[in-house]
Amino acid sequence: MKALVYTGTEKLEYKNFENPNLKNKESIIKVSASGICGSDMHAYHGKDERRVPPLILGHEISGVIQEGKDKGKKVVLNPLITCGNCEYCDSKREHLCPKRVLLGMNRPIERQGGFAELVLVPDKNIYELPKNLDMKKAPIAEPTAVALHAVELAEKNINKSFEKCKALVIGGGAIGLLSALILEKIKKSREIYLSEPNEKRLKVCSDNLNSNSVKPDSPLLKENFFDIVIDSVGLEATRQAAIKYTKPGGVIVHIGLTQPSGVFDFRKATLQEVTFIGTYCYTNKDFENTLEILSKKQIGDLNWIEFRDLNKGAEAFRQIHDGTCSAPKIVLIP
Repeated sequence: MKALVYTGTEKLEYKNFENPNLKNKESIIKVSASGICGSDMHAYHGKDERRVPPLILGHEISGVIQEGKDKGKKVVLNPLITCGNCEYCDSKREHLCPKRVLLGMNRPIERQGGFAELVLVPDKNIYELPKNLDMKKAPIAEPTAVALHAVELAEKNINKSFEKCKALVIGGGAIGLLSALILEKIKKSREIYLSEPNEKRLKVCSDNLNSNSVKPDSPLLKENFFDIVIDSVGLEATRQAAIKYTKPGGVIVHIGLTQPSGVFDFRKATLQEVTFIGTYCYTNKDFENTLEILSKKQIGDLNWIEFRDLNKGAEAFRQIHDGTCSAPKIVLIP
């Protein structure tokens, strides 16, 4: 098969790769579409010890079952593979499973990803494509589940009605835009701000939100103003912004993984009882709820997704790296 293979820091090669071999209780999927995630970019930059070249990245995937159970069925994949037996899996918090692995990772267990013509996945991670969801747009299900889980974590930890909360989303990539769309269109929050430094991407966010889309230095972003701050970037600078803008008793939900450490105002967090929540993925239930949201088009038509041919994938990665790409999400088509 043909695949876009991560071969070294900032290096991707479109080339021949061995086909996956069918295993018990797993199926081979003919990939229809696969989205580029921020964690794929971390690997591309050589900053993810779980993804070691050579490796096929990509975990936001839709396709058709080519071999295995339910051959011929159109599907979307939940790429988070868990053990099913630990205390977290038993309590339906499988996203915290200590043995969890993801498609497009090879540490601790190798799982080739979806930037290829074919991908192998456990049957339990395969969901039938909803009738009203475009196959090419379906990979957005995975980041939407991440955003939904993050928003609902904030909802559980804030001591007031979501409708009355002032919310700030930091970052206008897919997770940030999806978080803002969920806050706006599903949770009915009335006062939402999204901040993004890239003017091209900010324009896309503004075109798809009724909320306030602003640059990070906007005077509309006020200190001690927001009940909820969702940091979808994960830089030291965005964490500092998050604590600055959060009001006493507020909630910060931290999704981004760009920088693992740095200075943070723990004094304010302590004195003003600010709740800080880290989150990385989602539960199986979140994924199922996401498919329903997308099938009912509750967060819009998703026309902000941009599509590229898989054989031009290296160029797409480079444009995301350079900041010349305006689309919050690029999906690659084999």
